[in-house]
Amino acid sequence: MRVLLIEDDPLIGDGLKVGLEKSGFTVDWFANGADGEEALFQAPYAAVILDLGLPEVDGLSILQHWRGQGRVEPVLILTARGDVDERIKGLNLGADDYLPKPFALGEVQARLNALIRRNNGVSAAVISYKNIIFNPQTRKTLLDGQEAALSPKETALLELLLLNKNRVLSKETIESKIYSWDDEVASNAVEVHVHHLRRKLGKNIIKTINKIGYILEDA
Repeated sequence: MRVLLIEDDPLIGDGLKVGLEKSGFTVDWFANGADGEEALFQAPYAAVILDLGLPEVDGLSILQHWRGQGRVEPVLILTARGDVDERIKGLNLGADDYLPKPFALGEVQARLNALIRRNNGVSAAVISYKNIIFNPQTRKTLLDGQEAALSPKETALLELLLLNKNRVLSKETIESKIYSWDDEVASNAVEVHVHHLRRKLGKNIIKTINKIGYILEDA
């Protein structure tokens, strides 16, 4: 899933971007508060990681502006360990969760997955569909109890479709949700990923809606 990261510390920002991308996320990272604030209006993000101490525009002001504009993307705020008052302000302004620094990468991943699941109406830790079970935390997919070997982008597409069951997703929507601005996207990339998922998980798993997009339909 595509997430927005706004963090001015180069070590923390680079560590989060690299680590989360290895875990299957697509990450757009901004070190400047003003640029990061505008980014949320330019791409469809599944969640946001927001540092509070940012240059030009602080995190609380960014959060307040987003919520005032009706943005509902789940936001995980990062704070210094002792900043209890800022954490309270952040939650009161509409943040969904917070994490004090320093933190473990695995906890960031777990909290993001929980926020994304809840935002899509999924409460269970794993997502099931027919004979498929997907674990967002481990990024593993089971088909009839056996692990299926999926590429990172195939996994990202499967997760996106699972979180949007019974909803048609256009090719353009899929591209915008599983690729970042830094990625070079081939014109037939989505079609190729869909073809591979059908080959690995079953030819009827994904339904094509002619000239519109793709869907996972409940039986």
